Amino acid sequence: MRRLAALVIALIPLPAAADAALTVYTYDSFTSDWGPGPKVEAAFESRCGCDIELVGLADGVTLLNRLKIEGTESGADVVLGLDTNLTAEARSTGLFAPHGIDVGGLALPVQWTDDVFVPYDYGYFAFVYNTEHLAEPPASLRELVDNEDGPDVLIQDPRTSTPGLGLLLWMKKAFGDDAAEAWRSLSPRIVTVTQGWSEAYGMFLKNEAPMVLSYTTSPAYHAIAEEDDRFAAADFEEGHYLQIEVAGVLASSDDTTLAREFLAFMLTDEFQSVIPTTNWMYPAAMQRDALPDAFDDLVDPSPVLLFDDEIVAASRRAWIDEWLGALSR
Repeated sequence: MRRLAALVIALIPLPAAADAALTVYTYDSFTSDWGPGPKVEAAFESRCGCDIELVGLADGVTLLNRLKIEGTESGADVVLGLDTNLTAEARSTGLFAPHGIDVGGLALPVQWTDDVFVPYDYGYFAFVYNTEHLAEPPASLRELVDNEDGPDVLIQDPRTSTPGLGLLLWMKKAFGDDAAEAWRSLSPRIVTVTQGWSEAYGMFLKNEAPMVLSYTTSPAYHAIAEEDDRFAAADFEEGHYLQIEVAGVLASSDDTTLAREFLAFMLTDEFQSVIPTTNWMYPAAMQRDALPDAFDDLVDPSPVLLFDDEIVAASRRAWIDEWLGALSR
């Protein structure tokens, strides 16, 4: 496990005032009893002597939409749960302050240079299936799309869900100008489009479709938490789209010092060690060899697919309109 000694030293804070408080907007699975939120909240409160309020919303896209509505009147100090598909758009709002955190100890699959957002975990989107219900999953995204007799799928809405947006970008990476036609081909086998990940995955577990848009790390949850090895992620030959989840400090925060302490805390072992078996993602500042053994058996995507965040910001609305048009036919 990578030890970020410099960050730990920097995190020895002056005693906080007894009434110091921090409001963190995040997504609902983070705040759930089985998510990282309760452990993160307890650990940071014991460190800072402050009170944290975690406010759970449906998903990362919903977080950004709420911030746009609230603007400088937002009650949040920190936003945790945006990803690199949203960072350019979020940055352009002017609502976030530079983080000022040393991120030299990251273990991401790509280089990190963002001075506004700090990554805390990452993962790869994938279609997850039950091996007892689907013996031969598609070997590529193209096969999933083109095979009229292929499996039905559950996906999420790119307007409200970061996995849904991730699939939109994955399709664009794989099919380019032919993405609309690819969506039309897949459309008859899309059982439903949910607002967020939790709803879609819950439907999948009720056997409402043989495949669901999730993450390559989802099978690790079943293996570790449920001792159930029936679940797997389909390994697609085009590669898998990367998601890096981030947090940022709102410039309107009443206590930007405490908010930055929280961002620095995210990169410590105390926070990072919670991520693999609660958020079921790869920690952004922990080496792979420190992860539970079940992570050794997961799909290791190659190539890694990722659009520059400025391209996403410039094209997201047009690509969503293309998606809506394709699915409405």
